[in-house]
Amino acid sequence: MKQAMKPVYRAVICLLLLMLSGWGTAGATVYNWSRYDISFETPDYGFVTFNSNTRFIVQWEDMAMTVQLYSKDRGYDKKLLQENLMSKARGYNMYDLNYGKLKVKGFKKTYSIYGTMPDGSPTIIADLVSKHQNLIIEVTIIYQYGNREIAEDMIKSFAENKTQSPNHERKKQKVQKKHDADRQLEQEKKNNEPKRQTGNEQLYDA
Repeated sequence: MKQAMKPVYRAVICLLLLMLSGWGTAGATVYNWSRYDISFETPDYGFVTFNSNTRFIVQWEDMAMTVQLYSKDRGYDKKLLQENLMSKARGYNMYDLNYGKLKVKGFKKTYSIYGTMPDGSPTIIADLVSKHQNLIIEVTIIYQYGNREIAEDMIKSFAENKTQSPNHERKKQKVQKKHDADRQLEQEKKNNEPKRQTGNEQLYDA
């Protein structure tokens, strides 16, 4: 009887593992930052606490993510960005700091640092250097032990459209859920409005 039950136990364990690791498919919310042609995924049921043209914050009961956009104007070489990450981590009074090896497909470079917040929460800070725009995407995720893979998958989900000149004039500045962005795009197509010319847009350091 015990031998007959072993395959059942194994099947149940495999199912639980799939449920825990499968947020990227069935349990994900997709966000679009149309202004910069950026998209990314997070687990469902996050509560957006801040949303502007250069900063986005979403929180869960056991995790929080901040996305901050910067320009490349001060440089984006490895030494400079790693020094900036270390400085930011120390500014949070993080300890047990180590540079990571995260890679995000579609970006020129990815630099990351891992550490622990004063309250004991593990944290990742990552800088994603755009290939196509004057843009650095900084992602900070504070999570609980056991959720490191989820936090890393959130960072790896970031993607950038390959267009060389995103439509800054007509697209939404703030982050939108994918279905809202799709609805806006369809409305724009229906309206067929001419593109309005504006001055050069710039990002500024926070």
